[in-house]
Amino acid sequence: MKILLAGYNLDYDLICELQNKCATSQDITPETISAAYARISRSPKSVDELRSDARGEVEKARKSNRNIVFEMGHSSVAEHAVFNIDIIGASRLLIEEIEKFRLCSYTEKSQRYVLFNKDFVIPEEIKKAGLTELFAATIGLQNGYYRELYEQLRPYVFTANKDLAENPANKSLLEGWAKEDARYTISLATQTQLGMTINARNLELMLRRLAALPLAEAQEYSKKLFAVTKDIAPSLIRYTQATDYDRLTRANLQKQAAILSKKYSSSAVVKKYPVVQISFVTPDADVRTAAALLFSATGLNYQQCLAQAAQLNPAEKKALFKTTFEHIQSHDAALRELENIDLQFELVVSASCFAQLKRHRMATIIAQDYEPQLGVTIPPAICAIGQQKQFLEIMRKTQDAYEQIREKAPLAAPYILTNAHRKRVLMKVNARELYHLARLRADGHAQWDIRQLAEEMLKKAKKVMPLTLLLACGKDSFADLYKKTFPHI
Repeated sequence: MKILLAGYNLDYDLICELQNKCATSQDITPETISAAYARISRSPKSVDELRSDARGEVEKARKSNRNIVFEMGHSSVAEHAVFNIDIIGASRLLIEEIEKFRLCSYTEKSQRYVLFNKDFVIPEEIKKAGLTELFAATIGLQNGYYRELYEQLRPYVFTANKDLAENPANKSLLEGWAKEDARYTISLATQTQLGMTINARNLELMLRRLAALPLAEAQEYSKKLFAVTKDIAPSLIRYTQATDYDRLTRANLQKQAAILSKKYSSSAVVKKYPVVQISFVTPDADVRTAAALLFSATGLNYQQCLAQAAQLNPAEKKALFKTTFEHIQSHDAALRELENIDLQFELVVSASCFAQLKRHRMATIIAQDYEPQLGVTIPPAICAIGQQKQFLEIMRKTQDAYEQIREKAPLAAPYILTNAHRKRVLMKVNARELYHLARLRADGHAQWDIRQLAEEMLKKAKKVMPLTLLLACGKDSFADLYKKTFPHI
């Protein structure tokens, strides 16, 4: 066996510097990697030879890519070309659209750790509607209160956590807790930045879909993203224009749904919105998990395994699951067999909570627009320092501005809403992904908003599949749960 390093990502400024120093002109492009790997299946040459050939004949490599990716339809070849993208000065609202692409990697400037300044996006729609003064004034109120809240929350957090505060090393941690609660008052127009790693296949998809969104900021982002990447790998990025499918489908669905809702609307008034509801779960989940475990461990077909699992008595079933989890540790992923079990949750979450929830990209997440009628999430610490009334007053003024903006520029209205405002989310996860979510979000180190959400999701899920989720918990409580489950180990 021979393992060779084919390449790795470099800072673009360094690439430019190397190009300038190079005596001979040559293209430095990830297209050659794609072209070389595309030839593996049909060439007797070794992979390193194919890469050498591609580097020496860049135009030929590009022609090969165009043929293989676009004519033959082998789009996975484009996944070998990878880009690192700096995204600076985008709104929090736009970042939600960008991070819908699940096969990319993102690291975002966190409002939990960084004290934000007064930078915010003024959407083109706001400017054209003559609402800039109202928009800026409202965000000025939010940002001013954000700073005021932080100054009051900071001493409260230190006082409430005296043991931690005694150690100077915890200063940043405690200040972060104050920042993460103060941020509930700042808007979705707040500027942030993002580091993104994306392959050429997903880059092309992102360009096309963001170009199709009606928001001016999204279209600007698509154009600028294309401008900085188009000359790097032209043979792998072709279809970048918005299609009718991407532009029209959701708008047409909204129109059709409005017609149907008017015809079949319910007269029932729902005054309370449950934060977590299970809307679907795989029937007989523990039995089906057991069947999947038996399937992978025997030579039986699935129907035989399902019949056998259904016949297990409680002790036998528990023994099977305990065998499955006996050697698992807090950092281990649950077995893939658990992916056969699905749960669908309907959630009501704040923008702050959703910013973290959306990072679970292997789940299926369908989110509605932000809806002020769902109310706002108030951090407990804000109530503890006696700021609930002032907080709600800022929310009321935000609501007034939102209604005025919605009349003249409905697409831009969500920009004025805050991290406290809520939306409904439909989230489908399999049991294996729920283990991952629990480890990270039901942990004591997780931010309180998403921790409460994750704990409630887990509580409801364990009622319908207690054996499948036998060791599902936050990392900090794993040792205790494991000891309780396996007292003699």
